[in-house]
Formats: sequence, C-alpha cells, structure tokens
Amino acid sequence: MPLERDEGEYAYVGQLILQGVPPYQLAYNMKLPGTYAAYAMIMAAFGQTAAGIRIGLLLVNACTVFLIYAVGRRLLGRLGGGVSGISYAVLSIGPGVNGFAAHATHFLVLAAVAGLWLLLRGIQSKRIVTLFFSGLCMGSAFVMKQPGALFGIFGGLYLAHTAGWSMVKLRSIAWLLVSYVVGSLLPYGTTCLILWRDGAFAKFWFWTVDYAAQYGTSWGHTWVYFSNNVPQVIYSAVALWILAALGLLAIGLNRKLRDTAAFVLGLLFFSALAVSTGFYFRFHYFILLLPALALLIGIAIASAATYASSRDSIQRYFPLVIFALAVFSCVLQQEYFFFRADPVLASRHVYPADPFPEAAAMGLWLRGHSSPDQPIAVLGSEPQILFYARRRSATGYLYSYSFMEEHKYASAMQREAIGEIEAAQPAFVVFVRDWMILPHSDMTFLHWSDAFLKNHYDLIGVMRQGDGFQLRPSSEAATSSLRQNGALFLYRRKPS
Repeated sequence: MPLERDEGEYAYVGQLILQGVPPYQLAYNMKLPGTYAAYAMIMAAFGQTAAGIRIGLLLVNACTVFLIYAVGRRLLGRLGGGVSGISYAVLSIGPGVNGFAAHATHFLVLAAVAGLWLLLRGIQSKRIVTLFFSGLCMGSAFVMKQPGALFGIFGGLYLAHTAGWSMVKLRSIAWLLVSYVVGSLLPYGTTCLILWRDGAFAKFWFWTVDYAAQYGTSWGHTWVYFSNNVPQVIYSAVALWILAALGLLAIGLNRKLRDTAAFVLGLLFFSALAVSTGFYFRFHYFILLLPALALLIGIAIASAATYASSRDSIQRYFPLVIFALAVFSCVLQQEYFFFRADPVLASRHVYPADPFPEAAAMGLWLRGHSSPDQPIAVLGSEPQILFYARRRSATGYLYSYSFMEEHKYASAMQREAIGEIEAAQPAFVVFVRDWMILPHSDMTFLHWSDAFLKNHYDLIGVMRQGDGFQLRPSSEAATSSLRQNGALFLYRRKPS
C-alpha cells in the first residue's frame, strides 16, 4: 500500500540515517528522532520499500499485543489479559485510527506498554534494576514522540501511589523512584549528546522545542477536529467502545477492582491527555488511547465472566460469546478495507483527497530519470516522493505546512527554504497542490515559487489525484480538472 505523508517523512529521514546523516541536519521537523531511528532499523532489516516498512509495523504491533496481554494478565488474570490483547489487536489495525500506517504512535505505544509491564513487575519485586528499565522504556516512548512523556509521568505517579503519599513511605521507595526517573531521562539525554556530537543539536533544539512550542490550533478549530474525528473513531469499532464503557461501569460497581482501577483509570486519563496534545485530535493520535481501552474491555468481560460463573454453568460462556460478536462486528464494519480493496483502492478508501499512489509513482519516475547526486525539490507536503525517488531534498523543509502556519517563525522559515532551494539548483521540482493557507499566512514563498519555476524550469508533466500511476503530458496541465488539490506538477530545470 502506498506510504502516506507521515510515513514518507519517517522513511526519508530513515534513509538519511542509513547514509550516515543525522536527523535535523538535512531534514527538519518538530518530532523527536526515535521513530526515525526505528524506521532506519526496520529498513536495514526488511528493505527500503513500503512493504518492508509494513512488515516492521506488523512485528512492532504483534509485540505490543503480547505486552498488553501480559499487563492485562497481571492485573486481571488470564481471561482479562487475553481479551485485552485481542481487543488491542483489532482496534490498532483499523482504518478508523489509521492503524495500518506506521505512525510514531505505534512505536510510542510499544515502548510505553513495555514500560508499564516492567513497572508492575518492579513494584511487586521492589527491584531497582527492573524499575530502571521501566523508566528506560518510558523515556524511549518520549523520544518516539513528545506525548510519550505523559506515560512516563503516569508511571512515576503510580509508583509513588503504590507506596502511599506520606513522606515516610515515599522515603522507603526513594531509590526505586530515583532509578525509574534516571532511566526515564537517559534516552533523551543520550539523544541530545549524539546530536551535539554530530553538529545537529542547534537545529534539533529549535525544531523540537522552540517551534514545537508554537504548534497547536485555535479553540474554534479544536472543536471542528474533535466533533468530526471522535465520532468516526468510535463508530469504526463501536461494539468494542461499548464494552470499554461497560468496563468503566464494572470498576464503579466492583470493589475488588479498587487496586486495578487506580492503574487503569490513571492510564486512561494520561492517555486522553496524550491524544489531546496540540488539540488536533487526528485519527492516529487515538492509538495512544487504545491500551487503556483494551484493558477496560478486559475488565468488562472478566467481571461478567466471574459473575456469570457463580450463577449458572451455561451463562459463564455468554460474556465470551458477546466479546466474539463484538470483535466480529468490528472486522465486518471494515471488510472492504481488510479483504476486498487492492492497495491503491485501500489508500483511496482511507485518504480520498490525498495523492499517495501518485506520489509513489512520481518518486519512482524521478528515480529512473535522475542521477543519485541530483537533488530534487518537493514544493508542498509529500515527503514520500523523496523516499521513493531515493534522492536528497533541495531543502530541509519537508512540509510546507510548517511555514504557512501563523506563528512568529514562519517568515524566517520561508526565507531559509528559499535560500536552500536556490543554492541547490535542483534538477527537478515537484509542485504539489496541497498547501494549507490560513487567513494570515505569509505568501512570500508561494509568490517566489511562481517566479522561480517560470524563470528556471519547464513543466514536463502533471499527475492529478486519481490518476494513479499515469504521468500526463504538460499540455494538459492547464485543464480545469487538473487544478484540483492533490495534483502533482513536474518541472525540469532549463538548460544553462
């Protein structure tokens, strides 16, 4: 299935890492570099292809499913753990949360759930080493993406909660807390040292701290994102969401779940905060909520099975039948995506307005018609073109979104991007009609690009969203049907 744009960013930077180029040196973004490193490892093992990346995601998700089973078994017993693992398996691959795409959220959740499992083991055994590695996993979750910090904070608070909040009791586990905190800080500290050694720390700090602090949306847009996306996420697996709600009810009714409730409700609260980071509520953000959701489903089924087994020998199977039907209904809701759509149609089904198949075709065309030492420029926000082309970008700005937003760094970013492209003199330029223009966006870059392309480049082809793998001649570029968002315009530099 063609990579989408976030995957394209991770894959392109992963390629650079495999070539010995550190993150933030030739490619800029506000995300922390853990997912870039994960992509580099996946591509080193399975190849620099979309299929190789998806195989890596399959293994990452399988490990997460097993770890959620392990956490659930420790909290809820074998049945509750099994139901939790199965629930996460179904929820995490659904198109409702873009679960088939290798987003940073998948890698974050793997690290965070590993940290939670070690946390529970460390609390039981009181072993400093176990809690150090729990913190190490939580710190790794943060390095995958900034919202991972909230899972680490939850882990520390839960560790303190298990001891009690009096100073005497907290002193008794002081070394346990210290080992957890040290482990949590180590991945980020190591990342900073590596990037400082490689000369990329200044860019890294600007993008992940200074610019990241500007990232967010207005309250008006927040409500639009929330009201549009949350119902779709719930509807895509509504039966399992209902069971999770019943799990919340079971926590309120069953006093025997008091210790488990503190863990699950705390995890649910901090997961919800992680989903809300930036107030964009994008579909794949909800993957961060799924471990807590899966555990609630485990609570619902395990509690119902315990109650039914005390009543009648036949009734004890009813909760399992209900769970099986809920899983079946969720798969049936998405049967077209899972079982009938080919890779291109599957991409169209989930991303009807995005030119992801066309970006793959454009990248492969560029790989076949340019030399490896020729940089290319993608004016727009489709970095997967660079990955497929296996060519370096003429600018470190992989997304136009970052400098078209309304923030204090936008104008300086545009000037820097212009300077980088003019200095690189790319052999080919792909202009993508996917610009996010806000009421007060600085239009300097767009005005410059019009003159730059007119003076130095020839339009040699165009590919509209829906063309798939067809590159149309430049004579068709002016037709109204090609002026839609998502059209890709290919330019070649004029002879000197």
